Amino acid sequence: MPGACRRALPAVLSVGVLALAACGSPAAGGGGGAGAAGTPRSGGTLTYAVGTDVLCADPQQAGNGDELAAARGLVDSLTAHDPDSGKQVPWLASSWEVGEGARSFTFHLRTGVTFSDGTPLDAQVVKGNFDNVAKLGAHAVQATSYLAGYRGTTVVDPQTVRIDFDQPNAKFLEGTSSPSLGLVATATLAKPAADRCSEGVIGSGPFTLERFTRNQQVVEVPRKDYAWAAANAAHQGPAYLSSLVFKVVPQDGVRSGGLRSGQFDAIGAVGPQDRQPLRAAGYQLLTRAVPGLVYSLNVNVSRPATADPAVRTALRLALDRQQIVDTVLGDGSKAATSVLASTTPGYTDLGPKLAADPAGAARLLDGAGWTKGPDGVRTKDGTRLSLVAVWFGGAGPVQTSLELAQQQLKSVGVELTLRPIAIAQAIATFKAGDYDLIDGQGSNADPDILRTYYNPQGLNVVRLPAGPLQDLLNSQATEADPAARAQQVGKAQQQLVDDGYAIPLYEATGVIGLAPRVHGVSFDAASRPQFHDAWLS
Repeated sequence: MPGACRRALPAVLSVGVLALAACGSPAAGGGGGAGAAGTPRSGGTLTYAVGTDVLCADPQQAGNGDELAAARGLVDSLTAHDPDSGKQVPWLASSWEVGEGARSFTFHLRTGVTFSDGTPLDAQVVKGNFDNVAKLGAHAVQATSYLAGYRGTTVVDPQTVRIDFDQPNAKFLEGTSSPSLGLVATATLAKPAADRCSEGVIGSGPFTLERFTRNQQVVEVPRKDYAWAAANAAHQGPAYLSSLVFKVVPQDGVRSGGLRSGQFDAIGAVGPQDRQPLRAAGYQLLTRAVPGLVYSLNVNVSRPATADPAVRTALRLALDRQQIVDTVLGDGSKAATSVLASTTPGYTDLGPKLAADPAGAARLLDGAGWTKGPDGVRTKDGTRLSLVAVWFGGAGPVQTSLELAQQQLKSVGVELTLRPIAIAQAIATFKAGDYDLIDGQGSNADPDILRTYYNPQGLNVVRLPAGPLQDLLNSQATEADPAARAQQVGKAQQQLVDDGYAIPLYEATGVIGLAPRVHGVSFDAASRPQFHDAWLS
């Protein structure tokens, strides 16, 4: 997701977007938005510079946050996830019922909605969308992840559909608010997947696609007859902007310089070094913790040293997260208080367990028989406490934060070697397990992302055999009772921290910079920007 951070991993790696980055992406915000000074006015072009590649114009196949942000204006969803209340609210569906055990979901469609080609939204086209997503398979990993156990969609009547699953699907309702399950017209469904990526889609959203230049820019223009925004939108009618441009600009400094010069009206993934200067110069900064997994060092428990629970606990205690945030990340960033970000449903505050205690770490290692040698590195039975941390390389705050963590661990006798690798090596690295620690962060507004990362049947970055954690992660994914599911998610977070499988460092933070003339930019629950209510003064 991020610019000076790192590129998103291929979507095949994740239920959500695996940003593997520290400072967020084009995403930001929650609930609130850019300052609403005066009465909204129509007209003007808003140019938004993003940090990651935009390779596909189809939201159902999009693989990173910038692609999804660009596609959001083209399509609407059955529901919206209100970032303030944390609840699903009506959008294209005016109401819905969840069947017993969360195996079926019935949606009653809003009337009067049309796609930009003039065709109406009805139950048949909704069925076509879900059937098509299921068929897209590997082309739409993020979208299909919401359809685990998909049995089919039934047209109950012209304005009512029922989606059925073979098993409980606790996260499906959340998925219906994602642009990944945004609805497209029948004409789009008839196109090959590759053509949808390169040519775009016909949706019912407030914008239509005027031009898509892969890896360079996306140009969108408003629909003048739009009148069916989500229930939590500031207004229901057409977008105020006369055009919206997403421009790919990978370098942090070029984006911030372009904002200052007036070349851009908004920029995503504002780097830590640019935040305070921009704020001091009168630019607006919108920030929000990216929901999902915080930036963590994940511990390979199959390696000799890190198989020792005392070593894993000592690593957790030795790291001073607040120092990393204050020294490296600064304005708008927050130390981790759990494996999940505080903006994620089901988040459990484990802050006291993540407090820095280097003296306690040293005592633990002493008690476990790890003694300091002449060079300050601990040994036990002839084995040095020398660990290799693999990270998805690139200069910037991620590297600097890891270097500071390296110094913090050195103070308690742990030698940490940082080994950057290319994202293209990610799958092979996960499979080989050739690391003691591996960094990671994943963006998703549903806590099931824990299962993606830590389940032995998933990525299993900690190389854990089947056991109680796997049972918890699988159970929460099919738990229909929200309270019971939240309890299971909380237990999973506690086990990941208590047993030292994950060492949370800080919350990935989305930071957007806005020119003073920009108003009404808001943020969805997944910390992506929304421009339907945006206007220029």
